[in-house]
Amino acid sequence: MNHFPHGWGRPRDDVYGAYDYSHFGNQDHAGPIQHTQSPIVTGTSVIGIKYKDGVVIAADNLASYGSLARFTDVKRLRVFNKQSVVGFGGDVSDMQYLDRLLGTLNINENYQSSDDATQLSAKNLHTYLSKVMYKRRSDFNPLWNAILVAGLDDNKKPFLASVDLLGTTFSAPTLATGFGAHLAQPVLRRVVPDEEAAAKLTREEAVETIKECMKVLFYRDARSMDQYSIAVIDGQSGVDLKESEKLEKQSWAFAEGIRGYGTQTA
Repeated sequence: MNHFPHGWGRPRDDVYGAYDYSHFGNQDHAGPIQHTQSPIVTGTSVIGIKYKDGVVIAADNLASYGSLARFTDVKRLRVFNKQSVVGFGGDVSDMQYLDRLLGTLNINENYQSSDDATQLSAKNLHTYLSKVMYKRRSDFNPLWNAILVAGLDDNKKPFLASVDLLGTTFSAPTLATGFGAHLAQPVLRRVVPDEEAAAKLTREEAVETIKECMKVLFYRDARSMDQYSIAVIDGQSGVDLKESEKLEKQSWAFAEGIRGYGTQTA
């Protein structure tokens, strides 16, 4: 199996001769039209945790160009309706497309009324995004993103759910995308193993847990950095978003004390 779909399932060129591409017209390239399936500029993990009054969600500000830490000020959390936050992982250009889509939706929904009671809840927003992602997947032109939606549902209860590029949805007291699903989830689940534990967790404890996870990701995920955005959503104060937080006293200086590091002698 190779990486050229136009050649799959047809006879070998060295046995039956080269394939005739004339039926594709005068196109310069051979084969069918293909949509992007290899994201170039990408963001890494988004993590979220419920607590008794709301949800905390965070994502770092790095957009990587392949393996190069190219863009260090890309905000991947978006506030919607003053009561929901969407966190994007994956392709940055698809994230920008969805951001414009949500901006248009916000204008259309709130043009005639600014009453909070008539605004879309986080649960409504998640349902909308899941339909968008599934539709694009069904068109064989997926939006290459993993998304977390955090906020309040129709009953003003904490809501946290995810949707991926296939339109697959999932809800839990703690969620993470990308490498966060492997590195941050054990930390999150140790604090909040179920909904009952989430109902007892305070805002301060939730924020500290998220910060600890961002520290783990900074040291363990090569596509992460120490500057990040964090948002707290609750029923009293709405959305509290900070987009230029930095892990304090984080450096690789401790490596000098590790035996075998650099030019040290054992």
